[in-house]
Amino acid sequence: MKGNNALPFWFCGCKGTHIFRNNQIIWAFFLQKALFSQFFYYLCNYMNRLLYHLVAFLVVAVWGTTFVFTKLLLIAGLTPAQIFVLRFVVAYILLLAYSATRHSFRLLSSSWKDELLMVGLGVTGGSLYFLTENSAMNYTTTTNTSLIVCLCPLFAALLIAMFYRSERLHGLQIVGTVMAAVGVVVVVLNGHFVLHLSPLGDTLAFVACLCWALYSLLLIPVNKRYSTLFITRKVFFYGLLSMIPYFLIWPERPSLSLLLRPDILMNLLFLSCVASMLCYLLWNWAIKKLGAVVATNYVYFNPVVTVVFAWIILSERITIFFIIGTLLILVGMFLCNRVRK
Repeated sequence: MKGNNALPFWFCGCKGTHIFRNNQIIWAFFLQKALFSQFFYYLCNYMNRLLYHLVAFLVVAVWGTTFVFTKLLLIAGLTPAQIFVLRFVVAYILLLAYSATRHSFRLLSSSWKDELLMVGLGVTGGSLYFLTENSAMNYTTTTNTSLIVCLCPLFAALLIAMFYRSERLHGLQIVGTVMAAVGVVVVVLNGHFVLHLSPLGDTLAFVACLCWALYSLLLIPVNKRYSTLFITRKVFFYGLLSMIPYFLIWPERPSLSLLLRPDILMNLLFLSCVASMLCYLLWNWAIKKLGAVVATNYVYFNPVVTVVFAWIILSERITIFFIIGTLLILVGMFLCNRVRK
């Protein structure tokens, strides 16, 4: 037995116990690290999704305030076409100057089909949309115009579902978007459930609604192949280019003295740099991240922001109907986004 190199049983047991405990510590460490990594991944994913939704809401919030600024410009003597062109000219020049400094700068799309899609985006999200929406208010009430245009998420969801099965609404998502649409009706009508029908004005508002829905549809394929900066620059370019026939028929030229007025200049700069350039960039980016249907649903908040802004700036009264409609919109949006997630 003296030549036996075997270790005593108590030593082997002690050593085995230490090895077992060390393995436990190592496995616990790796398990804890894996759980932390998974938790961190889900947390980052949740924060990113929250950021996308926040950006979409902020863009709609800014667009909700543009009605007041546009109204001030119209009162000052500018026409809807002039306001649109001045907004898009400044925004396009700034985007073009910034794009020219980047190594990925390009003038044209990869194919003529994609270039035609860009033309469609410029018309539906630019010239035709703004002309029909602003012109509608000359023939019908602001209530009718706001009500019809702000229901575009419904038409966008139906239109997109015809072409993309993955974007179709199901179950509670349908209930949510209908509930949000009812909330918009309650907010816009504000307890006065009387609509003064005007065939021409309401038709123009409906065309504007369809334009934005079609814009959301056309964004889906180009968002997969081009950057947000390139798409937004193209929207501004073709939006301006498609306005040439309008000015050939109805030539308009604002006076320089009017444009140099400080209040007019500040309003135009806000509409150009913030509401057009920045908001279009962020909106196209949000659609790329959230999907066309989910992002477009935030348009339901447009009348809510307009009423709140009018309450702050113009001291307009907030009624119980506004609160009820806002709650319907919030619950509807929660149902849409919760189920989709």
